[in-house]
Amino acid sequence: MNARTPHTPTARRRTGIALVSCASALSLTACGVIDGIGGGDSSASPDKGDAIRVGLLLPDKDTARFEKFDHPLIKKEVGNLTKDRGKVVYANAESSAQKQSEQFQQMIEDQVDVILVDAVDAKATASDVEKAKDAGIPVIAYDRLAEGPIDAYVSHDNELVGEVQGRSLVEELGSKAASSKVVMMNGDPADPNTARFKKGALGELEGEVNIVKKYDTQKWSPEVAKANMEKAIATVGADGIAAVYSANDGMAGAVIDALAEAGVSDLPPVTGQDANLDAVQRIVAGEQFMTVYKSFLLEATNAAKMAVYRAQNRDIEFDALTQDSVDSPTLEDIPAQLVSVVALTQKNIEDTVIQDGVYTVDQICTPEYATDCAKIGLN
Repeated sequence: MNARTPHTPTARRRTGIALVSCASALSLTACGVIDGIGGGDSSASPDKGDAIRVGLLLPDKDTARFEKFDHPLIKKEVGNLTKDRGKVVYANAESSAQKQSEQFQQMIEDQVDVILVDAVDAKATASDVEKAKDAGIPVIAYDRLAEGPIDAYVSHDNELVGEVQGRSLVEELGSKAASSKVVMMNGDPADPNTARFKKGALGELEGEVNIVKKYDTQKWSPEVAKANMEKAIATVGADGIAAVYSANDGMAGAVIDALAEAGVSDLPPVTGQDANLDAVQRIVAGEQFMTVYKSFLLEATNAAKMAVYRAQNRDIEFDALTQDSVDSPTLEDIPAQLVSVVALTQKNIEDTVIQDGVYTVDQICTPEYATDCAKIGLN
């Protein structure tokens, strides 16, 4: 995939149709919004029944969250909302834009009622979104902002993700920040989120640290990230790198491996994103400095709600969930929900992934990490 300069949307708050429709009501409960968001029953009268089919297209299996969290959470919520009459038709592109296009076409041919798509290549997906639109199938962009006439977008505030990562590095470097040499390991240039992560991070890093190397990482590949880190080490010197901005956890692990293989025993702070289990364990062990925890539960369950409500033409409930707005290179004022994020470090593991039920202490503190867990009071 070739690098390009994606349009970076500015999130805005929308005046939802739900609120306009309920102008004479004392609360959204009177319009059925609270009932609709809370479960499968609603005072609304959907055009379609509960026996709907939600197409779910996810981009890869390298990012642990997609198979472990996103798919099962969406499947569970669709079941909850449809009294187990609704079905999720699932396909994973395994990092291939061509494969995802074929999967998209199959779902159109199968006449699913709505499609949730996390695009491998946001620009390439536009033609498939157009075909779905022509077939009368609404499309909701999930996690990444697909181009084309999508009906809505649900993700996290991706510029904020980069800001949190960059700010965490600057704060950790402290008074040494200005003289610190930092390597930037950015994501896939074909992923529109990459530009937003980068913009947020640069807003915190530029003028505060010395960015000596920047790399884009095709398909978010850990192997590519490791090769680029080895280049940075060869150029800058293993001991000269004070910190590494890594856009996600898979690349962070590869960066740490490259540093360790270069003989670095006192690892510099390395950022990440996604709160993968192995990343949380690296944080416990002091190998990775931080990751950005994004509530998979909130993003996935709300995506499922948006899909079901759109398929059933339940506009009040749908609009109540999409009070933000973004622009893509091909469409303006897209109804959206942007979920907030938090920096996860050794200090707040219990208050984030454990409290939310993402992992248990036993899953994190395996025998290999038992001593490290005890040192930080995680037991």
